[in-house]
Amino acid sequence: MQMGSTARMQGAGKALHELLLSAQRQGCLTAGVYESAKVLNVDPDNVTFCVLAADEEDEGDIALQIHFTLIQAFCCENAIDIVRVGDVQRLAAIVGAGEEAGAPGDLHCILISNPNEDAWKDPALEKLSLFCEESRSVNDWVPSITLPE
Repeated sequence: MQMGSTARMQGAGKALHELLLSAQRQGCLTAGVYESAKVLNVDPDNVTFCVLAADEEDEGDIALQIHFTLIQAFCCENAIDIVRVGDVQRLAAIVGAGEEAGAPGDLHCILISNPNEDAWKDPALEKLSLFCEESRSVNDWVPSITLPE
């Protein structure tokens, strides 16, 4: 790890936290592998960011890993920035998915959409796009981000 990469990672985690909250407020957050696949299939041009989340125990879930591979390929093909997060519980705490009916729901894939062209320029999204761009420049196509506590 080079100097500054920890700060860069923390900045990206903080930006992702902000982005998830504002996307949820704007109503442009899609959660769930299946729901996300439907959105990507129907309207990929409106998707601006993708988060794949998996805990350690999910690593052995072959079906989930296949979904991840397909979603990653689709995002790369359609120039959608994509990151991985290793803490589904932390994600649930941020987007409050556990509040309805007590079940966290499927948070393995979250998409952020842009409801209309220029109305929504989020500074957190810009930070994350830059983070992804820098990661791609060193051949890290799906960088991992750690969410802040």
